[in-house]
Amino acid sequence: MIKSELVARVAARNPSLNHREAERIVATIFDEIVAALARGDRVELRGFGAFSVKRRPSRVGRNPRTGDAVAVSQKSVPYFKTGKELRERLNATQSGVQAAPPMESAATGSSD
Repeated sequence: MIKSELVARVAARNPSLNHREAERIVATIFDEIVAALARGDRVELRGFGAFSVKRRPSRVGRNPRTGDAVAVSQKSVPYFKTGKELRERLNATQSGVQAAPPMESAATGSSD
């Protein structure tokens, strides 16, 4: 799904919004997520997942063509970790397989 498809679905599910308003809502949400990550904050959407920033330290890399050592500077990269509900829904829909029931902890399990 691309951004314009998301905007169209938001507008279709909310008849009181016109296309321009739905587009502004989607853009505002994305802008706020980007701004929070730029500040170094974590963005958590319950049931969906969490966005955070991971820092990669500087290191010495290799030029694949020449094999020469190249200094790679420190960088920050966005990271997304899926939420439990999203993971369960994705695994339940693969090949029409039903989601497995949650595993029991060792403390409540029976002894054989």
